[in-house]
Amino acid sequence: MSRPSLILTKNPGFRSDTKYGFHMKCTKNLLFVLSLLSVLVIQSCYSSTAVKGTPVNELALSKGQLITREVAVGEKREELARMSTIKENKVFLEIDGVPEYRIGPLDVLEISSHVGDKVATDTLTVNSRGKISYSFIDDLNVAGLTPSQFDDLLTGKLSDYIKKPRIDVLVKEFSSKKALVLGELASIRGSNYRNIGASGKIYLKGKTTLMDLVALAGGYTVDADIKDVKLIRGGKTYAINLYDIIEKGDEDLNVIIDDGDVVDVPELPEYGERVYVMGEVNSQGVYSLKDAQDLLAAVSLAGSFTSLAKEENTLIVRAYEPGKEPLVMMSDMKALLRMADLSQNIRLEDGDLVYIPRMLIGDINDWIKNTMPLLDILLYPAKFEEEYFLRRYLHFDRRHDKLDPYYYNR
Repeated sequence: MSRPSLILTKNPGFRSDTKYGFHMKCTKNLLFVLSLLSVLVIQSCYSSTAVKGTPVNELALSKGQLITREVAVGEKREELARMSTIKENKVFLEIDGVPEYRIGPLDVLEISSHVGDKVATDTLTVNSRGKISYSFIDDLNVAGLTPSQFDDLLTGKLSDYIKKPRIDVLVKEFSSKKALVLGELASIRGSNYRNIGASGKIYLKGKTTLMDLVALAGGYTVDADIKDVKLIRGGKTYAINLYDIIEKGDEDLNVIIDDGDVVDVPELPEYGERVYVMGEVNSQGVYSLKDAQDLLAAVSLAGSFTSLAKEENTLIVRAYEPGKEPLVMMSDMKALLRMADLSQNIRLEDGDLVYIPRMLIGDINDWIKNTMPLLDILLYPAKFEEEYFLRRYLHFDRRHDKLDPYYYNR
């Protein structure tokens, strides 16, 4: 007796009750899954797994500007504004609207006395106590006086000895008032290359603003972080954005320098100022703030959105200080791109994180990927039956002494 062949032939008309019941059950399961997927796909058009931030339109200020680091430290900004409009300090005093230098110890003065058409000029150095001796006058205190005030004082004193004295006073050398500059300034880096601790002393000759001081120091270098300049005065430190003074003309930050001030222009971080673009974009990464100054530029550099992006839920995370709760803003990029709503295109700052969340369909896709074996059972029951119950080694055609080509080539 010959052994029965294990050949399985295709017979479209064959349908056993067991197999038919199995197929009907799979069909019902398939319809259920497809219905569920349809509901989820529709929901995904309106849903996102990301948190919701505060719409950028609600953060707009009266001037049409968005919240920035400078606004967040409003108290110090108001103090800086007052420091930029003062009429006098240790260095100068405004007289009839004209700022004049205040004389101090070690300054060198030039005093000219007119007698008829002849002029006699004397050069005097103010001593360490702020006093000078001239002609008939001894130990005259001049510290804190301007040249015009000293002229009036000296003229009055000489009137006791000379009839109608004519005096002119000029400051020839300025030595009593000074400010210290540090960091990325040309006058420092030019002669002290790579000397991180190098500094420079600048003698003040009158009313001097922060920008004046930077110019006197030869300007800043290409490595300077001009958005984080430090002013140290009286034990307090103020952060000043020099870029806003230069590019925006923000005179409130252009403070007037006082005697003893220290100005530090730091070096840019190793990787410079940067923003992070993450989420549903084609090229996630870190981008230079110089190239990504606003939201639209950042998204463009990241290769635009993927097909799963929830554009109207674009988030901008901004942390003012470590350890404190960050500001989370939400921009409707769909309105920006399709309806030209430029109010959504906010200006970015160093360290901002731009995150584009994905639609719920993205999570569905992950779910499908992880449950493919189950879907194979529902969508291809015959393949499942063959793979797990009918091994290939059983499909052997004994009549031709070879594997059945129908099963072997499937």
